[in-house]
Amino acid sequence: MTTPATPAHATTVPGAPPTDLRVMIADDHGVVRSGIRLLLEQEPGITVVAEASDGAEAVEIALQERPDLCVLDVAMPKLTGLQATRTIKQHLPATHVLILSMHEDERYLFEALKAGASGYVLKREADRVLVNAVRSVASGESFLTNAAEASLVRNWQAEPGRQAPDEPLTAREQEVLKLIAEAHTNREIAEVLHLSEKTVESHRGNLLRKLGMRDRVELVRYAIRRGLIEP
Repeated sequence: MTTPATPAHATTVPGAPPTDLRVMIADDHGVVRSGIRLLLEQEPGITVVAEASDGAEAVEIALQERPDLCVLDVAMPKLTGLQATRTIKQHLPATHVLILSMHEDERYLFEALKAGASGYVLKREADRVLVNAVRSVASGESFLTNAAEASLVRNWQAEPGRQAPDEPLTAREQEVLKLIAEAHTNREIAEVLHLSEKTVESHRGNLLRKLGMRDRVELVRYAIRRGLIEP
């Protein structure tokens, strides 16, 4: 995909952003979080109320702080930004989510929309467009940095039954798979996802059977192919 010099965005439910916009930032790189915080807090009416270094922490902090908007990196440990988005939107439907990503792959955009995100910004453009993206998403608009992707959003919103590329796993199975691929133990996975160890073991067995795989190594390869972890 090519990216135009100026961002494009499509309006969904227009409105005015909160006068004091409370934002949470989640990224597993501290220098990235610091840069985003500096960029946003230079703007009047925007306050960064919390930071998180992984997806599970992002969910926990969001439920505590109830921010107006969450800026989430798409690729984080424990839970991806998309998995965190899904959980945050389930519990805090009024909280807006903006995804930061290095990926221009259409699949990530579809998954972000399915999870409930309203914006998708490429990291390489964040210094130029992030503030506008935050204000747009907080106003109830969708925001993307590519005109073709903006068109995709309009089509998606016009066709509620539109299907993203096939994913054989449930959302919970994807969460368990990611943590397995990151080499977490059953006990650690149970703690992160608030499950029993027996349930985690059951999910592990279901993953192997459903995907026709034999061991963790094959699960790791699958997780990499599906973008749940980085190689």
